[in-house]
Amino acid sequence: MIVARLELQGLAAKAAGKAPAFRPVGRTEGNSYSPSHTGSENLMTDQADVLAQLSNALAARVAAVRGAIVAIRLPGERHLSGTLWQPDVVVASEQSLPKRNEFELIMPGGSAQGGTVSAKVAGRDPGTNIALLRLAQPVSLPPLVSGPAEAGALALAFGADGVGGTSVRMGAINQAGPEWTSSAGGRIDQRIVLDIRLARAEEGGPVLNAAGARLGITTFGPRAEVLVIPAATIERIVPALLRDGRIARGWLGVALQPVGVPDALHDEAGQSSGLMVMSIVDGGPAAKAGIVAGDIVLTVNGTPTRRLRRIATHLASESIGRNADLRVIRGGRVLSVQAVIEARPPA
Repeated sequence: MIVARLELQGLAAKAAGKAPAFRPVGRTEGNSYSPSHTGSENLMTDQADVLAQLSNALAARVAAVRGAIVAIRLPGERHLSGTLWQPDVVVASEQSLPKRNEFELIMPGGSAQGGTVSAKVAGRDPGTNIALLRLAQPVSLPPLVSGPAEAGALALAFGADGVGGTSVRMGAINQAGPEWTSSAGGRIDQRIVLDIRLARAEEGGPVLNAAGARLGITTFGPRAEVLVIPAATIERIVPALLRDGRIARGWLGVALQPVGVPDALHDEAGQSSGLMVMSIVDGGPAAKAGIVAGDIVLTVNGTPTRRLRRIATHLASESIGRNADLRVIRGGRVLSVQAVIEARPPA
């Protein structure tokens, strides 16, 4: 009965020149009505246009930055990425650059400077993980400007493929935190963490935000976490490295190891952990102050020293020549010792 009623309704609608209320999926012979796919076709076209626009935008970003990406040749047919920061200066990740004075660079293909050139190390700073290579002759530099990093925003990390080409990875900015101090004592202007996977050879390449502004260069942190050395840090460190070849930082001349404070001294010490002095450099600041192996450092200038990084915050360049007030445990007693911070000797 229901089928018959639908057929009658369809015949009546056809006689009236209208499309039937129950529309067939396909065309039927002798029936001038056919369903419209215009809406879905427009939607698919719009989606294709958006994808094409995104693809074109990514390609444009690659084209804009390609001229700033170089490959630094390493032994064993390996390479590391570097970023052309000035017409004659390449910035690289210091921690991965071998201790040599000169390197061969593979310049970006398709550019006026394409091919290989030699560059000499102009300076290294383990504190900020920045190394500089200086070219014998300046080359053309893409017109990049620095911009902000915001958590959740997209970022593009670039690298060199080792033969004059470019690799690119896209991901979100996982963290865009405040200024921090590295375990080697370098002040980093912002903590930027990328949610991407990076090949070892791509470390040291430039990072852009979605607008095409330069955020800095990539480096690896703990557990292969991908960090960005911010452009502001690079801009601050480059002039000093070009001038002096190194960044002078404070130094106490001790090797330290985190340890627990003896239970009997918890109340007097005011904390349950500290840093034990494992060894002392002869003639260094700590030795001159009377620090001995086995001392447990509790505080520096009133700040608890439960972690090695806490010590590093007191040893910035500005600390050289200043006094460091130390509270230490020695022989079951809590003592106060004063040391004068000196510049760390060259490696």
